[in-house]
Amino acid sequence: MTPSPHRTSHEFADRSGIPGAVDTVRRNIAAFGDDYPGDTTTAGRYLPRPAGDGVDEGGNRGWTTCFWPGMQWLAGELTGDEAFLAAARRHARDFERRVREGIDLDTHDLGFLYTLSCVPAWRRDGDAAARDAALLAAEHLMRRFLEPAGIIQAWGDLADPRQAGRTIIDSLMNMPLLSWAHEQTGDGRYAEAVRRHTTQLREHIIRADGSTFHTFYWDVQTGEPLRGATEQGAHDDSCWARGQAWGVYGFALNHRSTGDPQLLEAAWRCADYLLAHLPADGVPYWDLAYGDDSDAPRDSSAAAIAVCGLQELAALEPGTERAARAAAEADRILDALIAGYAPEPADSSDALLLHGVYDLPKGNGVDEGTLWGDYFYLEALTRRAKPEWRPYW
Repeated sequence: MTPSPHRTSHEFADRSGIPGAVDTVRRNIAAFGDDYPGDTTTAGRYLPRPAGDGVDEGGNRGWTTCFWPGMQWLAGELTGDEAFLAAARRHARDFERRVREGIDLDTHDLGFLYTLSCVPAWRRDGDAAARDAALLAAEHLMRRFLEPAGIIQAWGDLADPRQAGRTIIDSLMNMPLLSWAHEQTGDGRYAEAVRRHTTQLREHIIRADGSTFHTFYWDVQTGEPLRGATEQGAHDDSCWARGQAWGVYGFALNHRSTGDPQLLEAAWRCADYLLAHLPADGVPYWDLAYGDDSDAPRDSSAAAIAVCGLQELAALEPGTERAARAAAEADRILDALIAGYAPEPADSSDALLLHGVYDLPKGNGVDEGTLWGDYFYLEALTRRAKPEWRPYW
């Protein structure tokens, strides 16, 4: 369950990491066509997404399918190869169908789903149907906004008492869809929801030491903050590594869209805690409770997300000392991923990035490739190779 001995960077013909990653995306398009793989690999190979919720095997359900076209858009940006872009456009049509037919929409992860599928189709191609689908998804997401708590509820049917008043740190990455919808329409409801939700997370999901809760509950009647907890971390008071990485990137992205300086400081609080709790090679264990003397699994996907967050922090304050620090740390962690966590040879796995963890407490996707790890790894490579590239978020 721990990574194999890390390869040194001189073993790579190209230290950028891009050729092997792009080749894997190309092979996966050939293997899956317009279908979708599961959330994680099984023994290094992606299998068709299981059927469920009235959706056939390989169909568009769950929160991770967006990372599939997201990688295709990125590969197209990097190479100019129309085959990648054509595949991404076909998926945009499928995401349009998903939202119009009301398939598996009871989730805050509509932000992930439509930011990486339909928003790029609009930005790159001026695809009006994709724009309309993304705006419809944003409107569905707004249905999850709870007064007076001022949060967007995370999971499941809003009538489910077990989930009432609950949000999670991942939700920060769903807010860019609402910011984009405000940019497109001028409707202040979207911006106000982002402002209130991110303020609540800044005030309550970050602990005094800069670590984070995975989940937090509010009273849906009074709006009173109640308690923090975890679903995927080691325990309620530990710091789940991927959640901390979501905090770095999510608070930084929401600072960019809102201009709120307190969100920038929140991103840095998350970053400082994460960086202080990394093992020697810069790739975190699945929970930051573990350190270099542990045999706990790593989570390379958390590292990839953190790199993107650090790259965003570097871009937000160019020329400053802490921007230089963010850029240096991003490069250090990304180099470690290229050197020790990317498959070598590339075709030895369907994943772009090995040694990820989905949900260790439930035994789900432990020491496997993950769709989100693959996407954020390729985004990090793209950001470094093309500093002028505009993120989809």
